[in-house]
Amino acid sequence: MIRVIKPEGFGNIQLEEVPVPQISERQVLVRNHTTLISRGSELFARYNQEQPVDASIMGYSAAGVVEAVGSAVTEFHPGDRVTVVAPHAEYVVGDVDNPTGARFVIRLPDDIPFEAGAFLPLATGGVEWAASVPAADDATVVILGQGLVGSLVMQAWREYAPQQLITVDALPLRCHLSRELGASVAINAAEEDPVQAVKRLTGGKGAAVVVDCVGGNAGLRSFEQAQEMVARRGVLHLIALYQGGPLPLYSSRIMDRTIVAGRHHGMTGQQAYERTIGKLQRGEIRVEPLITHRFPFRDAKAAFDLLWEQPGEALGVLLEWT
Repeated sequence: MIRVIKPEGFGNIQLEEVPVPQISERQVLVRNHTTLISRGSELFARYNQEQPVDASIMGYSAAGVVEAVGSAVTEFHPGDRVTVVAPHAEYVVGDVDNPTGARFVIRLPDDIPFEAGAFLPLATGGVEWAASVPAADDATVVILGQGLVGSLVMQAWREYAPQQLITVDALPLRCHLSRELGASVAINAAEEDPVQAVKRLTGGKGAAVVVDCVGGNAGLRSFEQAQEMVARRGVLHLIALYQGGPLPLYSSRIMDRTIVAGRHHGMTGQQAYERTIGKLQRGEIRVEPLITHRFPFRDAKAAFDLLWEQPGEALGVLLEWT
């Protein structure tokens, strides 16, 4: 089989032929149909690294068909459509008994296409993150960053019907999609100061919740802006990673505010996935508009290069394995 690897060297995405993996009695073998490249982690913690990256973490959003099951597996059968947290490869392994970590596998309903299924791990994260910080119905919620994670978090936040759901990004494509997918206002940070815009939209008070989804180099500045935007007794929810340095924290700006990092909710992994599947089925979370490019898996290098070199044009980039 073929899998995507990243040996030593910046941007050194290659393909490698290896044996089809063996499975244990409580695992399933999945033949991938579609995998999604997650720009944040796969560029800033894989692509841009000089050192080699373990092939097992080259990707984590896959959808395909069960090829074989272990001797003790009764929950799945060959031919089942599934989403699995697994790398970019023709065949991958799913752990039936691992509902929260790597290689988690879940059944994909027939009415959800494989392409949407490849978004399910990220979309589930969006649902979990949105459930982590409560807000009153009259609250203003600001989502900084409208990449894949930011967009999915914003769509998940719509369930809680904040009075204003404001998004911020510096790329026109992302601002356009944000408005299309449900934001009350999408602020283009390349055209106006987002802090001043949020203050204007909130009568000078700031937002009750500011969710920072801006990773990578730009995340240092966004975290500063988040502290300036959040209202007294408000919450700054940090989701973004890979900023490349310590985040600046100003006591004068964060006094009487709360910082929350990551996921804090009462759902199990299985419950979160099932809740997200329901949202995809009802159209409460839409992923199709986020897909900008599809590549055959043999062009994986070109797909990664596009995401790195043209962030204004590429958002949801899929690898097709069949």
